[in-house]
Amino acid sequence: MHIKEFAKLTGVSVRTLHYYDEIGLLKPSAVDEQNGYRFYDERCLERMQEILFYRELDFPLKDIQAILSSPDYDKHNALKEQKHLLTLKKERLERLITALDGAMKGEDIIMNVFDNSEFEAQREQYANEAKEKWGNTNAYKESSEKTKAYTAEKWNNVTAGMTALMAKFAECKSDGFSPDSKEAQALVKTWQDYITDNFYTCTKEILSGLGEMYVSDERFRTNIDSCGEGTAEFMHDAIAEYCR
Repeated sequence: MHIKEFAKLTGVSVRTLHYYDEIGLLKPSAVDEQNGYRFYDERCLERMQEILFYRELDFPLKDIQAILSSPDYDKHNALKEQKHLLTLKKERLERLITALDGAMKGEDIIMNVFDNSEFEAQREQYANEAKEKWGNTNAYKESSEKTKAYTAEKWNNVTAGMTALMAKFAECKSDGFSPDSKEAQALVKTWQDYITDNFYTCTKEILSGLGEMYVSDERFRTNIDSCGEGTAEFMHDAIAEYCR
């Protein structure tokens, strides 16, 4: 989608999308080199949905960026936390509406209906936990520093390189090699080096966590398995063996 279409679909302004691009919160999937026009795909739409959930909960942009850019970001747990916070927000609004109905009938408003302390406390707790888990990690800081100057072309090249490596894992599996074979283990080493070169120092501990995410997070599994059914599981098993 062209940026104007994407803005209309998501309900944000073009200026906001430009700003999100500048700070690295939401990069377009492609930029026309001749006219600078930005274009967005389904992956951008999915990330924007996550951003909008956090904005609805009044999270600062820097906190949202820290959470979403983490190498071990758990979307499922994040959605559970968001649902809990939005439920608290909904309950407060319902109390306020009930109080307004009463006021219209001449009834006195009990002032504690304006109390929003539970929601604020829960939101602050989640924000602090998220920042502690993601925003202050060395991996996140290193990745932010390394990728902040990446152009759309650079991002496309990095993504293409990762896709090519995933395809090699699929080919390795198709050729009948086991996850603990020297061929598969060499691919894991290449994968680890690629992450280190393009994002952050990928230790065995981080790599092991990524391997688990490839099978537990449906987004990653679907993306990796687009190279061949069962590739995500094969990568997970190969990484587990490598990090053992």
